[in-house]
Amino acid sequence: MSASKTTNISKTIRFGLLACAATFLTACIETGNVGQSVNPNKKVKVALLVPSGTGNAQQEALATSLTNAAKLAASDIKGAEIDLKVYATGGSASQASVVAKQAVSDGAKIIVGPLFAQAANAAGVAVSGQNVNVLSLSNNTQIAGGNVFVLGSTFENKANRLVRYAVSKGKRNVAGIAAKNAAGEVALEAVRKAAAGAGANYTGSTAYDFSSDGVVAAIPAIKSQVQSTGTNGLVFSSDSAGALPILAQLLPENGVTSSNVQFMGLTRWDIPASTLAIPGLQGGWFTLPDTGSISAFNSRYTSNYGTKPHPLAGFAYDGIAAVGALLATGSSDALTRSKLTRSGGFAGVNGVFRLMPDGTNQRGLAIAEVREGKAVVIDPAPRGFGGAGL
Repeated sequence: MSASKTTNISKTIRFGLLACAATFLTACIETGNVGQSVNPNKKVKVALLVPSGTGNAQQEALATSLTNAAKLAASDIKGAEIDLKVYATGGSASQASVVAKQAVSDGAKIIVGPLFAQAANAAGVAVSGQNVNVLSLSNNTQIAGGNVFVLGSTFENKANRLVRYAVSKGKRNVAGIAAKNAAGEVALEAVRKAAAGAGANYTGSTAYDFSSDGVVAAIPAIKSQVQSTGTNGLVFSSDSAGALPILAQLLPENGVTSSNVQFMGLTRWDIPASTLAIPGLQGGWFTLPDTGSISAFNSRYTSNYGTKPHPLAGFAYDGIAAVGALLATGSSDALTRSKLTRSGGFAGVNGVFRLMPDGTNQRGLAIAEVREGKAVVIDPAPRGFGGAGL
């Protein structure tokens, strides 16, 4: 590669981490039908754990958005009432453990949140002995299990949706591209499993060092892997704050283009919207939540609070909405594992979703294609389970 091709590439790029590198001490040893009994004829106390109390403006705004979304969901519940109390984790695992115990002491029958994986894991461990389930807002499946569920949209969800769709369009030879870190390992394993489940041929992976120079150095290996294996689908784990812009520039410059290899992404290429203008991503695919339900939620949120919700706010709404839907059944065991994992799932801001016995989730996602700088939905999100797209 010539020097001129690298002059427009920032030598310092930020990478978003799905998972931290720490080994989680999980509450996965729990067995049986975990969950508190409730009196459906009375208000049920529900705790929401958010990352406020840090002094960081962005994190405080995020916490506020999560709180507002949860309150909106609570007001929408029909057939049941909840007493929602918000607890500040300070974004830390130690504080999350303390406030989770306090919430249960205050009478909470279930916990929604925290957001960050380590904090959610700590909260789950802290209350596992009290038979309380935790609906974490995290997307890190490493913490899932026992009394901890994850509500976030996971790499597994996105990989399954993308690879199944790719196979339906004749793209059967699929490879993964990710950083050499914990998040990258999770992403590549998700793509590998998705390929196996969809009947695709997983042609391998290329991992790059966690730096811009590392991405540049990996381009020849990616090209060689594609050409030698007949790969016609590349799944990227990075986003616009990480390696994605570099990959989208240098791969086409080296003959690997979206016209001969389908580019697919495990992240939201429409956040920020400027990412959609990157020439190398035109024709690429990524997943979106149900655009109709998201749009309706955004409008309601803005009308109520005078500002747009954080992109993660919908998961707080989903958690409270799921709790409300279960309580509305009038069952005293509404918040137990067997009811949380009901096969029909729930309708949420981000579309249909259901919680799985292993603590992970399945979400209905749409496929979007980048066309002339816009995200165009080419395969809509399913509205229920058992149909196409799930």
